[in-house]
Amino acid sequence: MSVAGRTDLAVLKPFRLGAMPSVFPLPLHTRHAIILIVAFVLSVGIAEAQTGPGTPSIIATIAKWTPLLARGFALNIAMSFLAMAIGTLFGLALGLGQISLIRPVRGSSWLVTQFFRNSPWLVLLFYCMLLLPFEVRLGDSLVPLPGWVKSTVGLSLPVMANVSELVRGAVQSIPSGQWETAEALAFTRLQTLRLVILPQCVKRMTPPWMNLYAILTVATPLTSVVGVSEAMTLTSDILSSEGRTELLVPLYLYLLLWFFLYCYPIARATAVLERRFQVR
Repeated sequence: MSVAGRTDLAVLKPFRLGAMPSVFPLPLHTRHAIILIVAFVLSVGIAEAQTGPGTPSIIATIAKWTPLLARGFALNIAMSFLAMAIGTLFGLALGLGQISLIRPVRGSSWLVTQFFRNSPWLVLLFYCMLLLPFEVRLGDSLVPLPGWVKSTVGLSLPVMANVSELVRGAVQSIPSGQWETAEALAFTRLQTLRLVILPQCVKRMTPPWMNLYAILTVATPLTSVVGVSEAMTLTSDILSSEGRTELLVPLYLYLLLWFFLYCYPIARATAVLERRFQVR
């Protein structure tokens, strides 16, 4: 009997990762939330056990400082909004520059994109804090530039580079036949981009753009290193003011819970949009 006609040979069955049983019965996102909440509750319980007599409880102390933390967290969100807006605006122009037919424009756009995309965010923050002036003159008046404004500019630089790559990749993912069809209809390159290519790119760019915003939001505490009074800085100030070592873990987990509750809906919406806008 030939080898082709034999039925007793070993067969390697197809292997699927999805068929593997999960160690945890809960979905990944639910598990993360529960673990974080349980860790916070346990840290509060342990800290309460370490609290001396006559000392305010951990929950009461956290509640007392919550309004101050809320103002610091609002600054984190404001910086993330502004940095994302600035980075998206300039990143769109830079990404279109990367697909320009003019070689110097294309080369310089690629160089700027790669430089800021591969630069450490903290280094960019330090450069912006040290190189940008403390105030600028507008006419006859001097307008101060506070630290959070300069930090926002520093955060917008890597966002700009990553948005530039999103734009370049989305444009290049459009089938070349659409460019040829638009050219056959006597569209200029600008008209083709504005009316045909970019509207289709929006669906491709939206999920990774939202994911980039979530990454930017959780990166805003880096500004505490350069002296911005955001949530992380205020948390350190609260610990210094209270002088209680048992408060350290619960307070930082409390702040972590705030960031998780803000960024988690963005992550879920990103996953939904990825499924809805999936290119088939």
